[in-house]
Amino acid sequence: MSAQFHIASLAQMDPVSLYRVLQLRTDVFVVEQQCAYPELDGRDLEPGAVMVWATYAPEHRADDDGAPTSSDAQAAGAVLATLRVLREPEGFRIGRVVARDAARGTGVARELMQRGLEYCAAQSPESAVVLDAQQPLEGWYGSFGFTRTGEPFQEDGIPHVPMRRGSSDLPARTGDQGGQQQDR
Repeated sequence: MSAQFHIASLAQMDPVSLYRVLQLRTDVFVVEQQCAYPELDGRDLEPGAVMVWATYAPEHRADDDGAPTSSDAQAAGAVLATLRVLREPEGFRIGRVVARDAARGTGVARELMQRGLEYCAAQSPESAVVLDAQQPLEGWYGSFGFTRTGEPFQEDGIPHVPMRRGSSDLPARTGDQGGQQQDR
């Protein structure tokens, strides 16, 4: 699967890309996972917050009438996966990690996560990165150097574990290990 990767603050995003990112987050976290919670939590607007997202590469084009030449999910610009990076006192927090069903297991989420971590390291190499992983994905996040820092907890009826890593020692890029790469 050929993807393009993007990173921007909310204010820098074009409205269509922002809409597609928020739609994917809502489609998975609220609808697919059946969790009624405030997906738009205000943190996307915080100073230093950025979105990292992947879209299908430009070879997925629309025809002359503007209709996609492939399915809507594969149209140029359709968001495959996204995550959010927030600034926090201890460094950074990565969250809202999500991949479209068709992109899971393709390596797109792994590449997205790698780029998110590289962004954090470029901003502040000495800062830690924290996240709250859905418990079934603890091993996937562990492959990026994250380690559990506390006991499992429930968030919106889904078991999570707190995790942390230093920003040095970025792992080599490898194939995705599959699964639903998502984290609130």
